[in-house]
Amino acid sequence: MKVLALKSSIVGDNSFSSKLIDYFVENTNAEVKIRDLAADPVPVLDIAALGALNTPDSDIQKLSNEFIAELQDVDLVVVAAPMYNFNIPTQLKNYIDFIQRAGVTFRYSAEGPEGLIKNTRALCISTRGGFHAANGTDTVVPVVKNALGLIGIPADFVLVEGLNIDKATADAAMEKARKEILTYAK
Repeated sequence: MKVLALKSSIVGDNSFSSKLIDYFVENTNAEVKIRDLAADPVPVLDIAALGALNTPDSDIQKLSNEFIAELQDVDLVVVAAPMYNFNIPTQLKNYIDFIQRAGVTFRYSAEGPEGLIKNTRALCISTRGGFHAANGTDTVVPVVKNALGLIGIPADFVLVEGLNIDKATADAAMEKARKEILTYAK
């Protein structure tokens, strides 16, 4: 099995989501490539980058093509998506902008959009300081589910909540998450 692990936390070694990605990597026999979107940021999709995405052999298009080739080459993409201000990190959003390309990773049809990335699935590890899943404030799951679904990648989620409540709550949440992640790592 081949795995692409995407880290997106801006807090480096203090990141709960990055620690859980590392836990996955330590407990799998899969061939894993790690891409740290905070350490090696993707450019923001502005008007110049948008034009370059459609310019053959531009550096922007080459980067996008590299990301897309990675997704096509793996069986599983493990996405670290911590919740920042009720949303995904900018670093992850920038990456999504580079992998969603009409005619390349999805196409429109009379029935709606069709994802063109086949045989890849995703595990999204979403860490949060509070409790959002049951409170109607979880925006990470729909964003990631829709972003990956558009290109044909179905996603499962491990939600790690209450990390900023107190140490006991954080420790229990991390232990529960490690048990869930272990089932995917094996």
